[in-house]
Amino acid sequence: MIRRRALLTLAGLPLLAACGFHPIYAARDSGAGAPAQAGLAETSIALIPDRTGQLLRQALQARFERNGSGVAQRYELIAGLSFADEGIAIQSNSAVSRIRSVGTVNWTLVDQSAQRTTLTTGWARQMDGFNILNQQYFQSDMESDAVRRRMIEALADQITLQVAAYFKNRPANPG
Repeated sequence: MIRRRALLTLAGLPLLAACGFHPIYAARDSGAGAPAQAGLAETSIALIPDRTGQLLRQALQARFERNGSGVAQRYELIAGLSFADEGIAIQSNSAVSRIRSVGTVNWTLVDQSAQRTTLTTGWARQMDGFNILNQQYFQSDMESDAVRRRMIEALADQITLQVAAYFKNRPANPG
């Protein structure tokens, strides 16, 4: 059964190529390096306020600098992070027993020339939630922190994919 799936998968790969599918991190047909990886490596991440902003910045840096640092920084990613929490499970005594948290990041990619030209903008959104148990305040704080960390990782993945798609699809640099 596993062999059959593997063979079907391998047989389907040429069909993906025929429909125009190309992996985002793959080199171009001309043999040039992967523009998405090169563009990400040349992008610095601006400071983002608060502790959750620091965590998002670290997550983005880890994704953008996969091939190591030492590459000249030609672009800067400026991001604004916000979270909104709301009670979604309200008991008969008006106590909230479940919180829904929505994280949103609006980002802008600019070049680091004197003009600071905006190259592209975008946004990412992630939703998660956690339960609040009676008289378990420490546990609720820990769960809230875990939810924020999960959301930050997902937001960083979304932003990285969006910026990589920009670098992959843009025309080659003239200079």
